[in-house]
Amino acid sequence: MIKSKGWNWKIITDDAANYWKNPSIESFYLLNRWQSLDLKSFLDLGCGLGRHSVLFAKNGFNTSCFDISDEAIKQTKEWCEKENLKCDYKIGDMLKLPYKDNSFDCILCRNVISHTDTEGIKKIINELKRVLKKDGECYLTLGSKDTWGFKQEDWPLQDPNTRLRMEEGPEYMTPHFYADYELCKELFKDFKIIEIYQIINYHERNDKVCDEYHYHLLIKKVID
Repeated sequence: MIKSKGWNWKIITDDAANYWKNPSIESFYLLNRWQSLDLKSFLDLGCGLGRHSVLFAKNGFNTSCFDISDEAIKQTKEWCEKENLKCDYKIGDMLKLPYKDNSFDCILCRNVISHTDTEGIKKIINELKRVLKKDGECYLTLGSKDTWGFKQEDWPLQDPNTRLRMEEGPEYMTPHFYADYELCKELFKDFKIIEIYQIINYHERNDKVCDEYHYHLLIKKVID
């Protein structure tokens, strides 16, 4: 199994940091959904600079912030304290979460758990199942094999689903796992899949239009 590697947040420019401090579009839907379901304990798994930690903490969730990067946790804590928000902060590896069984009602991990290989993904999914409470929900994203990154033959292939990203920047040499629809269903067969859909994001890179495909999944822990 490949060694876990997080983002290098120290090299993020101010403009980019401002982008990563804006909550994702779907987080507002999840906020309303989970409030309506009376879910209280929230884990921001791979919190980055804290955009979702702050959003959920401001709206009354008991928020735990987790990241492999000490710089990410440092900046998230500074932001939360500036907003007078009380959160829990932990640094560690998703492969072994430092939380007790059945700790959380809801988990958000957007563009996070793909930063490993196939064996690592399976371990992380087992950890999600372990720390979620019964009927708890998790929203996550996975890179799709339709995306341009998986098709970069000069990016080293680590296993049939994983490449090392070789672009200069905060993700340099970070592993990226990619899935297809059937693999998504197989990976999450022990959960109830509430929603699964694929989104295409377009952006320009070196005068070329790049398309990035991600699977978005909303899953629930069910116990027979």
